[in-house]
Amino acid sequence: MQQLLISDLHILLVEPSDTQAKIISSLLTKEDVNGVDIVKNVAQAKASIDKHNVDLVVSTMYLSDGTGLDIITYLKNNTSTASIPFMLVSSETSMQRLEHFKQSGVAAILPKPFEPIHLQRGLSASLQLLNEEELDLELFDVNQLRVLLVDDSLLARNHIKRVLQNMGIETITEAENGAHALTFLKDMEFDLVVTDYNMPEMDGRELSEYIRFNPQTTHIPIIMVTSESTDSLHMSNIQQTGVNALCDKPFEAAEVKQILGSLLN
Repeated sequence: MQQLLISDLHILLVEPSDTQAKIISSLLTKEDVNGVDIVKNVAQAKASIDKHNVDLVVSTMYLSDGTGLDIITYLKNNTSTASIPFMLVSSETSMQRLEHFKQSGVAAILPKPFEPIHLQRGLSASLQLLNEEELDLELFDVNQLRVLLVDDSLLARNHIKRVLQNMGIETITEAENGAHALTFLKDMEFDLVVTDYNMPEMDGRELSEYIRFNPQTTHIPIIMVTSESTDSLHMSNIQQTGVNALCDKPFEAAEVKQILGSLLN
């Protein structure tokens, strides 16, 4: 399968400010992006998505007729567009407001104003969602790797599952919380558990403790995915439960590949 390059991308930029649209469009051009369409609101974005062959949507948070969340929800709830990556560009600092985007499977969140390095990383993360590149493991056949994916957000699970599938991982069992995951752990064998932290009924910490203190599952590597800062004291304490690695949301393929290579090799 031919790999998409940055120069191949057709980007839909959703930005109500003419000045900001010109700045972002110019920065995209400097990164070798040749195709950029600009619209100003949610309605225009939806119409453009339906009409054109869009590879990536880049949007600000606040728009005259809604927010960027309306656009990403529209994308992810439509089977024909669910695979299109979404990148948020926002000056918003409220973790609660950004949390909705992280749980919806956003590919990247860029600060406003952003530096070229932020854009490069966001474009790279988006390309990794669009391209398949099989993970090379010494001790495992990646196609036979058995993964238990635990997250209460269906959109977040779909995003993480897509990242894993693009690496060649085919056997992925999904659970919507820790309690649901236990029903699988009791009857099935897994080579890896990828779990969210914040979940109802049984959260990621409780699930990790169960896995580590159960002789049948104690050997399974655990990656915890969280929208909280992985550098925080709280997350440092979480690692004491036996979690092998912490991963930020958005769930980025490059970081995950590095973690899996370290854990499974």
